[in-house]
Amino acid sequence: MEVGSVVANLATDLGLDLQTLIKRNVRLDVIANKKYLAINKERGELYIQEKIDREYLCPAKTTTTCFLKMEVIVENPVRIFYIELEITDINDNNPNFRRDTINLDITESTPAGERFSVSNAVDSDVGSNSVKTYYLSKNEHFDIEIQSGRDGSKFADLILKKALDRETQAVHNLVLTAVDGGVPPRSGTASIIVRVLDANDNAPKFDQESYIINLTENSPIGNLVVKLNATDLDEGSNADLVYSFSLYTSEKTQKAFSLNPESGEIRVKEIVNYEDFRIYDMEVIASDKGTHPLSGQCKLSIIITDMNDNHPEISIKSFTSPVKEDIPVNTVIAVVSVSDKDSGENGQVDIHISDDLPFALKESSDNYYELLISEPLDREKVAEYDITITVTDRGNPPLSDNETITLELLDVNDNVPQFPQTFYTIPVMENNAPGASLSSLTAIDPDLHENQYLVYFIIEKEIVNTSMSMLFSINPENGNLYALKTFDYEMEKEFLFHIEARDSGVPPLSSNVTVHIIIMDQNDNTPLIVSPWRAHGSEVKEKIPRSTDKGTLIAKVIAIDSDSVHNSRITYQFLQNTDATLFSLDQYNGEIRTMRMFSYRDSRDQRLVVIAKDNGEPALSATVTIKLSTVETALKTYTEVPLEYDIFSDLNLYLVIGLGSVSFLLLITILVTIVLKCQKAKPSKAAPSCRNSVISERNSTIADSTLVSNDAYWYSLFLAETRKGKLVVRQPAPKGARYIVSSLPRSTGVTETSDSAASTLQVRKQVPPSFFLFCFSFCF
Repeated sequence: MEVGSVVANLATDLGLDLQTLIKRNVRLDVIANKKYLAINKERGELYIQEKIDREYLCPAKTTTTCFLKMEVIVENPVRIFYIELEITDINDNNPNFRRDTINLDITESTPAGERFSVSNAVDSDVGSNSVKTYYLSKNEHFDIEIQSGRDGSKFADLILKKALDRETQAVHNLVLTAVDGGVPPRSGTASIIVRVLDANDNAPKFDQESYIINLTENSPIGNLVVKLNATDLDEGSNADLVYSFSLYTSEKTQKAFSLNPESGEIRVKEIVNYEDFRIYDMEVIASDKGTHPLSGQCKLSIIITDMNDNHPEISIKSFTSPVKEDIPVNTVIAVVSVSDKDSGENGQVDIHISDDLPFALKESSDNYYELLISEPLDREKVAEYDITITVTDRGNPPLSDNETITLELLDVNDNVPQFPQTFYTIPVMENNAPGASLSSLTAIDPDLHENQYLVYFIIEKEIVNTSMSMLFSINPENGNLYALKTFDYEMEKEFLFHIEARDSGVPPLSSNVTVHIIIMDQNDNTPLIVSPWRAHGSEVKEKIPRSTDKGTLIAKVIAIDSDSVHNSRITYQFLQNTDATLFSLDQYNGEIRTMRMFSYRDSRDQRLVVIAKDNGEPALSATVTIKLSTVETALKTYTEVPLEYDIFSDLNLYLVIGLGSVSFLLLITILVTIVLKCQKAKPSKAAPSCRNSVISERNSTIADSTLVSNDAYWYSLFLAETRKGKLVVRQPAPKGARYIVSSLPRSTGVTETSDSAASTLQVRKQVPPSFFLFCFSFCF
């Protein structure tokens, strides 16, 4: 208000007339202030003598009201009137910053979301006329967050919303504007210069981001409030830290507490009073001494307490450890008691443990609690528990204490040994050395001590009157599997059995795994030439007419191999050939045919050496020597004799009688053998084929004078050749029967086709092949 403005009419307010005021010498005294006001005695009015500035009169902003106290004294008689004049605020001051320019150094490695304190604006006005909000100039990297102090003042934190890149922009110039709430509003600005640093990329970090400290009122000066600790991952000067208050910390707080820049200790600087100020908020910055120093900050709230100075106490009365992992639920493992020396709510305590633990607290009596098992325990998941029991009183602020006990669990044999696989397939090459290691079958048991020690053994199983323990062995300690014998692919092709792993617990637990042993074939069988038949080491002698046409089948070489399909594929080649232009050999079926007709220049004797070679690595082979003699064409009357007629002589009669006798004895032998075989205890699994045998028990078919088995063994039959070059093939026995392969001599010139001579002999594999060869040799 302007000087001379009337504030009030004292004569009217005090009930005095103007004459009385003059006579009684009325005067005005302003208490502890300048003489802003005066009394017009002629009019009895109180008017402004000097312009009033509320911010000067009431600099403290603890309250929004401002009073000017005065005394009006009237004499004759003396009377004193006390007057309080309230000075109301108007928005006559602009917000202003403590610093017009705020310099910030920020490393480019600072993550988005990092906060930075900036200088807050101050407005001498109060209430709605004080600072209301802040605005930051438009940019893509920074934003501000407005916070309110406990006294209602507004502060702004600078927040990095997008990571900086020094190579893109090294300096950011920002403008921070503070606006008050007056009408019209007033504002003030400050420049923020952000420099992006390129080194020392580890900022100091406090142990906690925020601290709440309880401090008893009237604490002595120099008393340690808290010792802050910040760490810097860098080395050398970049890890040396200096502690300081940030601009966010008010001057009142900095007057009340001191901060040691080297140790981080905060101590009482002046007496604090609970009735004057109850909570002190401060922000402490830890800066390193690097070339481009980095800083970290933490916030502290120091709460002045009203003498709630006794912490609650906790005492462990009983505790059982270790315990077995299968301990029943609701079993008591500890008894604790709590107490607090304070009284009232400050002496009432609450006790609790972490909700993540499988334990629970149950009150048994006043201030006594039982610690119970609330969920089943499993040592394999958690071997021991650190149980922190926390007790808190109900004072303001509350005080607490905690006690940590460690519960150890003992192992129980509750885990079955586990193999990594449920089925193992192990290939083993035949002709292995006895005692050879086949594989290692190891199981895992997560239990401890004897519950973890495993023993391995083979589950007994008989195969053709032979137990598995005679074929294989396993190391009971480490599960290494060994072969006890040499395996022959032609005799055994696979084995299937079980291995069990059993622990040493009480009672023991076990599990088993299936093992499939596959015998792999080696090329260890030499091809056996079964046709044309000849004595060991002798030549095969054949006679052919010189008039033989081109393409005539002269002979057929048949060899068999007991190895597997791949190794038993046989090919035929000439090793020696007297005349390479005269004969050809089919490499797959062994047929030897004429390539042209004989000429007068051709030798009468032709010597052919044929090699039969298998498909193994390395290949094995066998040879046969065929000596061919050419003869002139036989008489017409002799060659035209029908097959169904025969010319008997005394010698032929004796041969027929002998052949009939031997055939009868052979038939009796076969019948007895069949009866004995059918009476065996286990007929379901046939014994393996005899090596180098010419008997096949597999389903077979005859084509092109060759008996071919389904598993690629080439069992063939070359029976006879008539003088006209025609072949007579014996009929196969019923399905499932076996075949005898034999070559018939050509000496008679006529091939027997009668049913008795053409019947295929059926024998059991217990009768050796040499027996049949002997019988046929004897007959012929």
